[in-house]
Amino acid sequence: MELTKEMIAQLASLARLEFNEEETLRIQDDLARMISFVEKLGELDTTGVEPLLHMTEIRNNLRDDLPRGSMDRQAALSIAPDADQQYFYVPKVIKK
Repeated sequence: MELTKEMIAQLASLARLEFNEEETLRIQDDLARMISFVEKLGELDTTGVEPLLHMTEIRNNLRDDLPRGSMDRQAALSIAPDADQQYFYVPKVIKK
Protein backbone atom coordinates (compact mmCIF):
# COMPACT_ATOMS: atom_id res chain seq x y z
CA MET A 1 0.00 0.00 0.00
CA GLU A 2 1.40 3.36 -1.03
CA LEU A 3 1.15 6.06 1.63
CA THR A 4 1.02 9.59 0.31
CA LYS A 5 1.49 12.88 2.12
CA GLU A 6 -2.20 13.57 1.49
CA MET A 7 -3.14 10.38 3.34
CA ILE A 8 -0.92 11.37 6.27
CA ALA A 9 -2.48 14.84 6.27
CA GLN A 10 -5.97 13.32 6.29
CA LEU A 11 -5.08 10.97 9.17
CA ALA A 12 -3.53 13.87 11.08
CA SER A 13 -6.67 15.93 10.53
CA LEU A 14 -8.90 13.12 11.77
CA ALA A 15 -6.70 12.69 14.85
CA ARG A 16 -6.50 16.46 15.36
CA LEU A 17 -2.71 16.41 15.04
CA GLU A 18 -0.35 18.75 13.27
CA PHE A 19 2.97 17.68 11.78
CA ASN A 20 5.74 19.66 10.18
CA GLU A 21 7.42 18.37 7.00
CA GLU A 22 10.08 16.34 8.86
CA GLU A 23 7.51 14.74 11.17
CA THR A 24 5.25 13.93 8.22
CA LEU A 25 8.07 12.04 6.50
CA ARG A 26 8.91 10.15 9.69
CA ILE A 27 5.24 9.26 10.31
CA GLN A 28 4.89 8.16 6.68
CA ASP A 29 7.90 5.84 7.06
CA ASP A 30 6.65 4.44 10.40
CA LEU A 31 3.16 3.76 9.05
CA ALA A 32 4.59 2.12 5.93
CA ARG A 33 6.64 -0.24 8.10
CA MET A 34 3.60 -1.07 10.26
CA ILE A 35 1.44 -1.80 7.22
CA SER A 36 4.21 -3.95 5.73
CA PHE A 37 4.39 -5.93 8.98
CA VAL A 38 0.63 -6.54 9.01
CA GLU A 39 0.72 -7.58 5.34
CA LYS A 40 3.55 -10.01 6.17
CA LEU A 41 1.41 -11.55 8.93
CA GLY A 42 -1.34 -12.07 6.37
CA GLU A 43 0.99 -14.38 4.41
CA LEU A 44 1.17 -16.91 7.27
CA ASP A 45 -0.66 -20.21 6.89
CA THR A 46 -3.04 -20.34 9.85
CA THR A 47 -4.94 -23.42 8.74
CA GLY A 48 -6.02 -25.38 11.80
CA VAL A 49 -4.94 -22.71 14.26
CA GLU A 50 -7.65 -21.91 16.77
CA PRO A 51 -8.26 -18.22 17.43
CA LEU A 52 -6.75 -17.02 20.70
CA LEU A 53 -9.43 -15.62 22.98
CA HIS A 54 -7.44 -15.31 26.20
CA MET A 55 -3.73 -15.04 26.86
CA THR A 56 -3.92 -17.49 29.78
CA GLU A 57 -6.23 -20.24 30.97
CA ILE A 58 -7.30 -18.10 33.93
CA ARG A 59 -10.64 -16.42 33.37
CA ASN A 60 -12.48 -14.02 35.64
CA ASN A 61 -10.02 -14.44 38.47
CA LEU A 62 -11.98 -12.19 40.81
CA ARG A 63 -12.50 -12.34 44.53
CA ASP A 64 -15.97 -12.89 45.96
CA ASP A 65 -17.81 -9.67 46.61
CA LEU A 66 -18.74 -10.01 50.26
CA PRO A 67 -20.31 -7.25 52.34
CA ARG A 68 -18.08 -6.12 55.20
CA GLY A 69 -18.26 -3.53 57.87
CA SER A 70 -16.68 -0.15 57.33
CA MET A 71 -15.06 2.43 59.57
CA ASP A 72 -17.57 4.42 61.61
CA ARG A 73 -17.79 8.19 61.22
CA GLN A 74 -16.11 9.10 64.51
CA ALA A 75 -13.12 6.85 63.84
CA ALA A 76 -12.68 8.31 60.34
CA LEU A 77 -13.06 11.90 61.60
CA SER A 78 -10.55 11.27 64.36
CA ILE A 79 -7.76 10.37 61.89
CA ALA A 80 -8.59 13.07 59.31
CA PRO A 81 -6.03 15.89 58.94
CA ASP A 82 -8.76 18.56 59.14
CA ALA A 83 -12.22 17.82 60.51
CA ASP A 84 -14.69 18.77 63.21
CA GLN A 85 -17.22 16.51 64.91
CA GLN A 86 -19.31 16.16 61.76
CA TYR A 87 -17.41 17.10 58.57
CA PHE A 88 -14.13 16.53 56.75
CA TYR A 89 -12.48 19.71 55.48
CA VAL A 90 -10.53 19.60 52.23
CA PRO A 91 -8.67 22.29 50.26
CA LYS A 92 -10.68 24.19 47.69
CA VAL A 93 -9.98 22.83 44.20
CA ILE A 94 -12.41 24.81 42.04
CA LYS A 95 -11.57 28.47 41.52
CA LYS A 96 -13.90 31.09 40.06
